[in-house]
Amino acid sequence: MTDWSRLNHAYGAAGDIPALLDRIAAEPSAELWSDLWSALCHQGTVYSASFAALPWLAETATGGNREQAVNALVLAGAIVAGAGQSHKAGDVRSAHAPQISALLTAVGTYRRTASDRADYIHLMEATLAFEGVVGWSEELAWGLGSEEYTVSCPDCEAGLYVVFGERGFFSSSEDHALADGGVETIETRALRPSPPADLDGIGRRLHDLALAEGRPEVAHALTYVFGRATCPDCECDFAVAEQIGADW
Repeated sequence: MTDWSRLNHAYGAAGDIPALLDRIAAEPSAELWSDLWSALCHQGTVYSASFAALPWLAETATGGNREQAVNALVLAGAIVAGAGQSHKAGDVRSAHAPQISALLTAVGTYRRTASDRADYIHLMEATLAFEGVVGWSEELAWGLGSEEYTVSCPDCEAGLYVVFGERGFFSSSEDHALADGGVETIETRALRPSPPADLDGIGRRLHDLALAEGRPEVAHALTYVFGRATCPDCECDFAVAEQIGADW
């Protein structure tokens, strides 16, 4: 039996978590899930109580309710991705191996049948977390979902926006969202996607997975994430994925 009062979350002692879990199980709502996220994975930070919630999240992920399962899988993925942080929970992957295995099986099922692009990307990221992939298990969804990453130029260190999708395929040191005249009024450089045949490592794995699961638009976006960009300020050519991972 877990003594939640001896554990901590973002706001202090975690004695209130069992009641919150019971409320979500009985009458789930976006507000209650938001409260749970805020307590257990506040801005990406995890706590001892976060890992104690994994058995409940695994049970919810395998309970048959799709909306509940997706919520549980995405939160569990974010928690497991933070296993390397300082949280006084010990060797999380060993202690919770059965739960992580169950979560990995469930995330595959729900990822393959996801109809919503955002859900698919978050479930892809959760998959990497359960598999123990460092870096992309925390950084994939925020950029792939918004079709934009912010990186630093490896040469002049300018802050750059790498944009791929409906707004175009370009890099810029100016915030296109704040440009009065739109993208056309700022200096940009065209991105150069990686030919799918040239992808390797995690880029190839994610690209092939998206294609196999009927998400060609995600696979196409990944060729830019694992492609190359140019800094408009100094003309430095660089690999986008390397700069995304530069701070890991």
